[in-house]
Amino acid sequence: MRKRFGDVKKSQRGTALITSLLVLFMSFGLGTALVELTTSGLRHVVREEQAVRSLYAAEAGLEYKKMQVWKLFKVEQKFDSFVLWELASPTNPMETVGGDLGGGLRYSCGIVGQRVNSNFSRELTFRSVGWVDQDNDGQLDDGEPRTVLEQTIEFTLDRSGVFDYAYFANNYGWMYGFGANDLIVNGDMRANGNFDFSGGTPTINGSVYATANNKLIPPAAGYVNITPTQWSNSYYNSVNTGRARQAYDATIHGAKGSETYEQWRDIIYDQNGSIVNGRVSGAVVADARGTKTYSGTVLDPTPTQELPMPDLDDISRYITLSQTYVDQKQTFADGTPNPDYGQGAYVEVWNNSLNRYVRLSTNGVVNGSGVLIGTSTRPIRIHGPVTFTGDVVIKGYVEGQGTLYAGRNVHIVGSVRYKNPPDFRGTNPTTIEQQNEKKDILGLAARGSVIMGNVKKFGYYPLHYMTPPFTKPRYDEYGNLIPAYDATQTDSYGRKRYQSLYSDSYIDSISENINQIDAILYTNFVGGGNIGTGGGGCTINGSIICKDEAMVLYSLPLRLNYDNRVRDKGPGTRPLIDIDLPRAPKMVPKLWQVLSGGAG
Repeated sequence: MRKRFGDVKKSQRGTALITSLLVLFMSFGLGTALVELTTSGLRHVVREEQAVRSLYAAEAGLEYKKMQVWKLFKVEQKFDSFVLWELASPTNPMETVGGDLGGGLRYSCGIVGQRVNSNFSRELTFRSVGWVDQDNDGQLDDGEPRTVLEQTIEFTLDRSGVFDYAYFANNYGWMYGFGANDLIVNGDMRANGNFDFSGGTPTINGSVYATANNKLIPPAAGYVNITPTQWSNSYYNSVNTGRARQAYDATIHGAKGSETYEQWRDIIYDQNGSIVNGRVSGAVVADARGTKTYSGTVLDPTPTQELPMPDLDDISRYITLSQTYVDQKQTFADGTPNPDYGQGAYVEVWNNSLNRYVRLSTNGVVNGSGVLIGTSTRPIRIHGPVTFTGDVVIKGYVEGQGTLYAGRNVHIVGSVRYKNPPDFRGTNPTTIEQQNEKKDILGLAARGSVIMGNVKKFGYYPLHYMTPPFTKPRYDEYGNLIPAYDATQTDSYGRKRYQSLYSDSYIDSISENINQIDAILYTNFVGGGNIGTGGGGCTINGSIICKDEAMVLYSLPLRLNYDNRVRDKGPGTRPLIDIDLPRAPKMVPKLWQVLSGGAG
């Protein structure tokens, strides 16, 4: 049988059509799969983008709320506002804030829990939700992309970092007219503003810090204007009498970075600043431009930060501290018993008429003012934090360990010396600490000012430095103006702010030249006066911490020797001697977690 030619062509055309359709259907299926895959990828990308955006919004709300609470706490420096928040819970969020970041991003954040750790510590838990407001109705609706964050923050009234310095000024630091042999500071210095050396280059055997401060009027750029002079480690040790910290000696303190060195690094002086085990060690100059060595080598370009000062405005807090204080130390580090264990706070002076010591305080408090005069044989006795609601007037020898709080001024009317002073020399840090743990130490803290010298003889000096424009106005955290301190203003007692509540004539009758002050001095306002008026210069063994500093030296030299027994030893630790110095606010981040949503 023979096929016709025409029939063969029709069959070929049919087969080609079927093949084409199969290819078309296969292509369509592949295209559909590709479209579905591409759409799925796009959806994933969109979800990821929305998750990132909502996470960003949640973080923004969390940071805003944390800073809002921190600002309040930083200003008030007490937990009164926290009391109501003890009722907060995830189902009862409190102090909630909301915000619109634009582009459809919104957040809401509030306090959802509080834990009371102690009288000086609270933990707040914040919960923040950020979302993409797709219908722009200002509400979080079902189906709208969201992220929920939670963080716990500890707010504490803790030992303040200002006590790590021999000299600290909140407004600005200044040293005028001192040459290398006229002013010798064995310790670190810091200002929450500029730090200016002029009319000479003093010797600073330690670090100098300045910080940018826009709250000052005028604002401070935060610069140390020049690099001061410093001693070599070997010369420093050759002239150290024991009241200042030691200088670095590798044969005693170990190679830098070693375990031995880490035991010493924070309580020694080293002329050579460096980075050791990830942090700055030795003497540096640090300000808004970063941290550098005395020779100018940049160690860290990060600008310095403001260090909050404690606020003594609420003296009732310290009255309560005095009334409730009980010495909890049963034994010293060397194992010997503490004779004051279980005792409350007190201050005693010798009464010649009664021929015995008389306790001025009742349950740690003196209602009114007090005059404390001690001799080498009959020193003032101090134990724990004692609060005077008026003035503290003091001179002479002191024995014991404690802080005197004044509801108004502290007036130093003569040299103040420890009966049993510390000595920081030695080759074993444990032995040095055990010896000095029992030695005398005094804090003098004023709600008003620490005034040095005979106020009856105050004239242009030092009052010029206790009044504007030398003292500076500033703004608080909320932008409220705080006027500059003016020592010549009359206060609610009818006295000039620099005067004592005791008469000028009485102060004149008991005043002596001030050649030495053994104390940690803290003042809410000005720290200053006339010192060294009778010749011989003046030495401060401890610290001077103030908002404005106005010390006028009438004879040379002036020496400052830092007392490292009150220095912070690090997080979760206490200083060698805790004399209940004024506390400052701190904020410590704890747990941070994403509860739902977020980018994955």
